[in-house]
Amino acid sequence: MPLSAEKIEKLIKEAIPDATIEIKDLMGDSNHYSATIKSKLFKNLNRIQQHKLVYKSLKGKMGNELHALSINTEVK
Repeated sequence: MPLSAEKIEKLIKEAIPDATIEIKDLMGDSNHYSATIKSKLFKNLNRIQQHKLVYKSLKGKMGNELHALSINTEVK
């Protein structure tokens, strides 16, 4: 069962409470998303560490309920 954009946002917010999140459904299928996440937690982390933080927030759903997520992270 695909994840909704709202559920993805909720999972990220639980792990990164100050995050500003913009999610787009790229194909209209609730399975291919793009997310821009801005957080102070990303400060002093390289891009890979930032993305790992986001993937960890998804609690193993990436590759299962969530097929594809393009991530763009920015420091707030």
